[in-house]
Amino acid sequence: MPLTHPAPHESRLERGVLDARRRLNRDYLLSLSDEGLLQNFRIEAGIGDQGWHLHPSEESREARGLDRHWGWETPGSQLRGHFLGHWLSAAAREVAVTGDALLRARLDSVLDGLEQCQEENGGGWIWAIPRGYLDRLATGRPIWAPQYAMHKLLMGLVDLHLDLGDERALLLARAATTPLLEWVRGFDDAAFQEILEVETGGMLEVWADLLAITGDPVYTELLGRYDRRSLFDGLLEGRDMLTNKHANTTIPEVLGAARAYEVTGDERWRRIVEAYWEQAVTRRGTFCTGGQTSGEIWTPPFAFAARRGEKTQEHCTVYNMIRLADVLLRWTGELAYADYIERNLWNGLLAQQNPRTGMVAYFLPLEGGARKDWGSPTEDFWCCHGTLVQAHTRHSGLVFYRGGDAELTIAQHVDASVRMATAAGEAAVRVEVLDNAGYVGPDANAGEAGDAHRPSASRIRIEVESAEGVALQVRIRVPEWTVGEPGVAGDTARVERLDGALLLAHPGGRTGVDLAFGTEIRAVPIPDEPGTVAFVEGPVVLAGLVDREVSLRGRLEDAPALLAPDNERQWTQWLRGYRTVGQPSSIRFRPLHEVVDEPFSLYFPVSAGS
Repeated sequence: MPLTHPAPHESRLERGVLDARRRLNRDYLLSLSDEGLLQNFRIEAGIGDQGWHLHPSEESREARGLDRHWGWETPGSQLRGHFLGHWLSAAAREVAVTGDALLRARLDSVLDGLEQCQEENGGGWIWAIPRGYLDRLATGRPIWAPQYAMHKLLMGLVDLHLDLGDERALLLARAATTPLLEWVRGFDDAAFQEILEVETGGMLEVWADLLAITGDPVYTELLGRYDRRSLFDGLLEGRDMLTNKHANTTIPEVLGAARAYEVTGDERWRRIVEAYWEQAVTRRGTFCTGGQTSGEIWTPPFAFAARRGEKTQEHCTVYNMIRLADVLLRWTGELAYADYIERNLWNGLLAQQNPRTGMVAYFLPLEGGARKDWGSPTEDFWCCHGTLVQAHTRHSGLVFYRGGDAELTIAQHVDASVRMATAAGEAAVRVEVLDNAGYVGPDANAGEAGDAHRPSASRIRIEVESAEGVALQVRIRVPEWTVGEPGVAGDTARVERLDGALLLAHPGGRTGVDLAFGTEIRAVPIPDEPGTVAFVEGPVVLAGLVDREVSLRGRLEDAPALLAPDNERQWTQWLRGYRTVGQPSSIRFRPLHEVVDEPFSLYFPVSAGS
């Protein structure tokens, strides 16, 4: 059953963890000045502020350069300019979802600056890096990844057009295609295939997008030229193309193959995507978090124990693999892909965003006694800085999926709402997470005060409203971690169990149900070291707050019983803390996505002992 996304403005987050993180991200987007975002584009175009004669010994921010952008956006960086593309994409989606007028004005202002830079460069070249970088790439001389940086700006401009209908952004992107097309045409097929061995980012995807928007055969030509056959043919032949290879080089290329299939209908592209997922996930496995990389490379299949370190789980790979899972969920309707998204959402995107500052952790370290290394607002601008700002504008797009005219799938159990038009009329659907003490349901045995102890279930309320006779079929994912059968209260006669989901039949008017999905602490072993486990509740990995690797005493089969609730209640909310029991010293556990600066461990060897 193929699915589609609602339009961005039709669904939105309601109050809750995801919306709080979105707001942090929105504030960060607005905090970055036009001058900082455009600094390298203006330098390359020979215009604007040339005052880079800094005086670090002086006290003012301006003299010391603290108002400038540094890190990967330093004027000497070979990837300079990459972040602005992410910013454009993120700001466009935030405006599309929320209607944010201030961000819309900022987008217009930044486009003014880019338009001026393109004009000063002769009407085509728009990037913050010189054309000579492409010459170095073509002749095999050392250079980082110019096409990666160039793709980011094209992506941002195209996303701005797709999300907001901005025609000027499309014109800038199309004009920028001209010098790049001329460069590509300067190489025969064999030579260009060699060039494609150096990271190209999502160039294939942006050509597919532009083909879908314009129908211009130029983009068909570029699709063909960016078909990296050394990778794609190997995938189709079933060879292991991933082990110890840079992960975020290939994931965007396969996302490009996915978009090429959607635009052209060529089944080869789809087979490439399916073969990649088979190699990357089905036949490889994951860490307890859902992550799969260490030091930016793919781990060997089901061999993770030796790959735990300070540079595990790169944020970019988490974001792009979520995007790939979303593609396959839309193509197939299979909710197992939503389970994958959920695990990586909570233990990747949320765990690698600082809940206080909104900043990103490039990696999620999985060594014992690790700490998250947070980026700064203007001094780093890593690649993961860019995927961070995009990721936290797109959460609402992972919750709801449309099937047929009057069919809706709820893929994630988070606070969100959607309004959708059907042939019979409009319907509104709201998901509310019931995580506070005000909840009173069939299992609330403590009177109006609610549950006496923290519920062993994840509970949500689904409310559907439409005019009489405007019917809707709502499919609600039953997560893979659910213990027992889901509990249903409210309009129970309208709910049935079906293929890993609950089906709610809304006949029109108002329908409301409360759903409870049983949870328990699970001990999840690392694939190739079964005596070492992580503790997981529902989709959330629990982090033990220790400064080194610690072994626990007990029987492996009883490992979940080693934890007991700790500080479970605060005002109107249930807290998710735990502590060890029966150990020489107690260790406190909390959800990984709530850990900020504390040292932590996720994996614990468990050995027999009293």
